[in-house]
Amino acid sequence: MCQSQATLLSIFSQEYQKHIKRTHAKHHTSEAIESYYQRYLNGVVKNGAAPVLLDLANEVDYAPSLMARLILERFLQEHEETPPSKSVINSMLRDPSQIPDGVLANQVYQCIVNDCCYGPLVDCIKHAIGHEHEVLLRDMLLEKNLSFLDEDQLRAKGYDKTPDFILQVPVAVEGHIIHWIESKASFGDECSHHAYLHDQFWSYWNRCHPLAQRS
Repeated sequence: MCQSQATLLSIFSQEYQKHIKRTHAKHHTSEAIESYYQRYLNGVVKNGAAPVLLDLANEVDYAPSLMARLILERFLQEHEETPPSKSVINSMLRDPSQIPDGVLANQVYQCIVNDCCYGPLVDCIKHAIGHEHEVLLRDMLLEKNLSFLDEDQLRAKGYDKTPDFILQVPVAVEGHIIHWIESKASFGDECSHHAYLHDQFWSYWNRCHPLAQRS
């Protein structure tokens, strides 16, 4: 069965993220961080324009954006009076021009734009895709003349658990009664289904009837 490019990319992204989670700890030891930092410094001394940080990330099989975060944190620890906060790090990763070193700023930028699974650029793309799917789903519900409440309306009513859409009148689809719809815009493998069931879906299940009745 032929799959779309978007589906294959989603599957690859999920498998790659699993790999990164499995190997995350070994990259965060003090010895590993110091080794990466010294290799970065030696590399930019030889050629500051070369993609030193990106090549290092690829060599040790670690996500470029996460490698950039490691090196940026280590750099700031050495050059700033106080340890960098998470918000400062995130802001610099979103906008590398804020980094107080031109060479490192360029190295971080190269990592961000060449990372297909992690980093602020990927987060923006995922958010945009998720929003697009919600808009398409809303249009389909309106086209079918189905009555529903969206996340904003549910939050206004005080609900802390808010799927994308609650159907005010449940519908039957292939023998199943549908009370709510949650769009993830990603490939649903067994692992992700289990996580979503635990973190979100069971709480929706417990609340779907009260939500429908109270709406």
